[in-house]
Amino acid sequence: MKLSDLLGYENIVIQCHDNPDADAIASGFGLYEYFKAKGKDVRFIYSGNFQIKKSNLVFMVKMLNIPIEYVDSLSDMPDLLITCDCQYGEGNVRQFPAHKVAVIDHHQMATRIPELSDIRPNMGSCSTVIWDHLKNEGVNISTNLATAMYYGLLTDTNSFAELSHPLDKDMKENLPADTDLINKLCNMNITLDEVKIAGVALLGFEYHELHKYALLEAMPCDPNILGLISDLFLSVDSVDVCIVYSVVNFGIKFSVRSCTKEVRANELAQYMAKGIGSGGGHNDKAGGFIQQSLMEEAEPEYASSEEARRRFVITTILRRRMHEYFRDCDIVYAGKDKIDMEGTKRYRKKSIKQGFFVPSEIYPLGTQLLVRSLEGDATFRVEEDSIVMIGIRGEVYVSRREVFDKNYKVLDDKYNLRLEYTPTVKNMDNGESMSIRPYAKMCVSEAGNVILAKKIDRTTKVFTKWNPKEYLKGEKGDYIAAKESDTDDVYIINDEIFHESYEEVL
Repeated sequence: MKLSDLLGYENIVIQCHDNPDADAIASGFGLYEYFKAKGKDVRFIYSGNFQIKKSNLVFMVKMLNIPIEYVDSLSDMPDLLITCDCQYGEGNVRQFPAHKVAVIDHHQMATRIPELSDIRPNMGSCSTVIWDHLKNEGVNISTNLATAMYYGLLTDTNSFAELSHPLDKDMKENLPADTDLINKLCNMNITLDEVKIAGVALLGFEYHELHKYALLEAMPCDPNILGLISDLFLSVDSVDVCIVYSVVNFGIKFSVRSCTKEVRANELAQYMAKGIGSGGGHNDKAGGFIQQSLMEEAEPEYASSEEARRRFVITTILRRRMHEYFRDCDIVYAGKDKIDMEGTKRYRKKSIKQGFFVPSEIYPLGTQLLVRSLEGDATFRVEEDSIVMIGIRGEVYVSRREVFDKNYKVLDDKYNLRLEYTPTVKNMDNGESMSIRPYAKMCVSEAGNVILAKKIDRTTKVFTKWNPKEYLKGEKGDYIAAKESDTDDVYIINDEIFHESYEEVL
């Protein structure tokens, strides 16, 4: 769905969820400005039992001239009702009748979704989804809207600690936000009552000595308070990992922190929310949201519990997931740990097409670059023999000319990989970003080294010889592999990529 697909409707109402937060207000504001500029009769509303009272949100609405209205009812049925940062029919969205309904959101699907919808649960904010739509429509974003969307992303990702998707990062870096106003808003987030909430949470911690992690519950509060509590508790000398959570309207918001290389905070956040919500962020800071409706479907104990008991059940479920995360995982340190080679087979890489580009053809030697892909950001300095490889799934890694010439043949084909997100390159010296696509070329892998590989039957983290500081992670069904010529050179290969990229040597 594109925003221009909705221009056939004249009377449009944009609705965000009850008790809206900064992201709901910002994303609705973006839709309002788009349809207003197109000459539509448009309103931006919210409902529920409470009007906006938080000082930072009142200030945001006033200073950015956001035309949001609180309503109990709609006197006229709109031609089109668009819910943003929420889904029509959810419990936290007062339901108003409309001739047609559309949904734009970044949460997991929690109800029946209309045909007109765009739901992207891998995005850090709904503002990012709206920004992507506006960008694709060629819209110039005003400073007020840019500031609102920047603040929406900031608050929904716990001050960018939970930033993970490349589009979130692209928006953050490209919005012409009013930084003075953002700083003012950031210093209006914590009230005296929230200071008390933090204090009570710190007193009620639950600590697990074997794996050095802690679990803390906070009373309902702004997500930024969860980040503040988790940052503080991680400074305890015996704590390597902590999760702080709060039961809020229609779900559980949680914050994750890690200071050990064996646990990535973003990965743990995804594990905690698997099947019941969404999570993401950085290696050291992350977070997520668990939806009540999905929790009820996945956890029978929670679904059958009385309201008074549900908080206890939530703690039990989170405690169990934390325990399983640490219990059901093997860690391999290449060169230190010998892997069991029994059951492995010999494989060689297939002749498959992939992309590459030569940084030194575009940038001066020594330039610090950041390459952004769905798998994350990679930074390096341009050297004469640097080669950036683009895998069949959009994965990006830096190689050397000697390795490239030995294993790949350059093709005359135009770069034509169709990816969910085409990698971008940012010049860290001047801040300029560009897409790889115009400069990428195609190559094909030739017969390479023979590897020994077998499927793993449980989660495995491998710290490789070439990068002992960060692990490659495999789930049950993925492959652990090592070069036949050097069995200490151990790594993980995703199941789908393995079958697309390797063939057995008989």
